[in-house]
Amino acid sequence: MIKDKRINKIEEYIIEQKSVSLDELMTVFNVSKNTIRRDVQELVEKGDFKKVYGGVAVIDDKRAKLESFHDRQVRNQSEKEMIGKAAANHVNDGDIIFIDSGTTTIEMIEYIKQKEVTIITNSLDFIVRALPYENLNVITAGGILERKTNSFGSLKYMDILNAYNINKAFMASTGISLSNGVTNASPLESELKASIVDRSSEVFLLVDHDKFDKYGLMTYCRLDKIDYLVTDITPSEVYQNYAEKNDIQLVIAE
Repeated sequence: MIKDKRINKIEEYIIEQKSVSLDELMTVFNVSKNTIRRDVQELVEKGDFKKVYGGVAVIDDKRAKLESFHDRQVRNQSEKEMIGKAAANHVNDGDIIFIDSGTTTIEMIEYIKQKEVTIITNSLDFIVRALPYENLNVITAGGILERKTNSFGSLKYMDILNAYNINKAFMASTGISLSNGVTNASPLESELKASIVDRSSEVFLLVDHDKFDKYGLMTYCRLDKIDYLVTDITPSEVYQNYAEKNDIQLVIAE
């Protein structure tokens, strides 16, 4: 196996296992101990992994914290606008969609405001910005207001969602990784997000390049439950291989 390809496969394997011994890597990839030591050292020097006794592990310090809506909104703003526009291209008249709370998903409204769609949302900002457009039929399940994220979330009032057949869900995340899946920093929202993913025919995940290989407090779905991954930069080969293996369509915003 070509060295670069082997190292990419090793990287993917370590991420999936979280921690693995050198002996196991030798067996799985059929290489000598000296070779695996050199490959592991190269991965460690990239900064995503650390050496542990007899092996290597994923560095566990990439947890994304719950930030205010404003702090997140001003970061990578132009990229978020491009992602929102690319995602909106998949919305058609007559669709019943869910738009998640988030500083990237909120950008979709500029590109769907003239369409005839039914929108279920937990985003306070989206509800307010949709008010001028009578063609947008907006539904919210309500719940507890999370002021840091300007969103509604609840652990009790989600039965209303079972009444709606959602064609497409446009989801946000504080961080994604192969090991932790699609994550969120707010416990109030996580059960709602998980329920929406289960109820939707197609799931779109909108994340900019800064969200990769990071994770929040709670995982609300596995990455392989996503149908479309909408982002601004082509992700690493590890994620490209994972997407191909799990029939996830990559949408790169331009």
